[in-house]
Amino acid sequence: MELLQYFPDVLTPWHLAILSLGMIGGLLLGATPGLSPTLAVALLIPFTFNMEAAAALILLGAVYTGTVAGGAISAILLGIPGAPANIATTLDGHALAKRGRAAEALHYCFLSSFVGGLIGILVLIFFTPPLAEVALRFGPSHLFWVAILGVTVIGSLGSKSVVKGLLAGAIGLWLATIGYDPVLGEERFVYSDHLTGGINIIAALVGLFAIPQVLGMLEGAGSTGPTATYQLESHGLAASIAATLSRWQALAIGSVVGIFIGLIPGAGGQVAGLVAYDQARKLSPNRDSFGKGEPEGIIAAESANNAMVGPSLVPLLTLGVPGSPTAAVLLGGLLIHGLFPGPNLFTLHAEVTWTFIGSLLLGQVLMLLFGLYISRHSRLVMQVPAHYMAAAVTVLAVFGAYSVQNSLSDVIVMLTLGTGMYFAAKVGVSPAPVVLGIILGPIAEMNYTQGKLIAEVGEGMARYFLTGPLNITLIGLCLASVGYSLLAELRSARPRRAQA
Repeated sequence: MELLQYFPDVLTPWHLAILSLGMIGGLLLGATPGLSPTLAVALLIPFTFNMEAAAALILLGAVYTGTVAGGAISAILLGIPGAPANIATTLDGHALAKRGRAAEALHYCFLSSFVGGLIGILVLIFFTPPLAEVALRFGPSHLFWVAILGVTVIGSLGSKSVVKGLLAGAIGLWLATIGYDPVLGEERFVYSDHLTGGINIIAALVGLFAIPQVLGMLEGAGSTGPTATYQLESHGLAASIAATLSRWQALAIGSVVGIFIGLIPGAGGQVAGLVAYDQARKLSPNRDSFGKGEPEGIIAAESANNAMVGPSLVPLLTLGVPGSPTAAVLLGGLLIHGLFPGPNLFTLHAEVTWTFIGSLLLGQVLMLLFGLYISRHSRLVMQVPAHYMAAAVTVLAVFGAYSVQNSLSDVIVMLTLGTGMYFAAKVGVSPAPVVLGIILGPIAEMNYTQGKLIAEVGEGMARYFLTGPLNITLIGLCLASVGYSLLAELRSARPRRAQA
């Protein structure tokens, strides 16, 4: 097998050093709110111009893997996702940390990330050709229904009320329309010059999660600080490994969803964790404990986030079609070094390609080791006084929002959305559905518009969007997801009525 033939190249001192530094840097960058995997990889590409192709790809791949996992660190310790992909991790990870079990939550995070990431890379190694053909079958109509499937998660995401969850998601979908139409270029809902470019997802993410935390800390009711809740509990690594493996159903759901979402060109990893979390909650016997510190929620979300990494490279390496925004940036890294995606990449440049894939495999092990080491020191963050933590989070939030486009408007939008969410949270509205609406809105709108243009010159709207095995399957999943959420809401309401 070619991987075994070229794997020794990964183990050279130079390549190992690059892989280790990239992984450590990726974990630290991922833990910084606002610095998404896409931004981290994009910032590093100029530094790879004078590097050999294999070393450059190893560095970019290590940072990609590290930032995906590292985003869960701030999600668990601060309640602020490092990137959109870590939104679902926040729901149970931070709740578990507030009960003094931060190290345990991080153990679940990195162990499940390792399992999911390993499975995803093995899929990349063994099933690349047939999976590339599957990825080619997804057109605008299918991507539209994938986005709608994500929208169906909104009703139960982080909210006790389906109505409040759907309302928050609808607000997010509306916020996503602000700015210019992505296809027709028309201006919409631009009430201020600061909204001309629309609402940047990173600015929205940081604002909706970070600013309410800061205001809560300053109010004296924040979740971070040396309070009685933070009597930190010790938790052995062996116990965490056993607990993670015993929740094999959440691991399986996360891995399968991550692989599926990663293969779909353009869907993005932010959808994988949310869909996996929702499916794990629906199929779990402990569904009522989700959102309150349930380990299955962390395991499903993080295994999906990392299982997505390998499959997202399948359409990239074989077809030149990125499976995620970060994979699109990696495409630029390939082209800069004269590597053109396609079948010839695995023949003419076999040494570089298989060395890169081998480094992703070894990178999962390094990610696990470095992540578990970080977990041992989580208590240092959890014991910081609230007023110091509020100041630190504010600085990180402003830096994260400004650094994406070097725009003061993004900072103003971040502060405005965050202040509004602080008051909305007091009536039981969760920020997660709002962010999910902002993420999925452009995906659904763009693919609907493109599909509409195709359908009007072809077989018509109904036939294009509602027929075909793949469309029907996705529509069925959407209906099943909505139906289950409504049934679960009705079931939970019956005991309350009986008590009343």
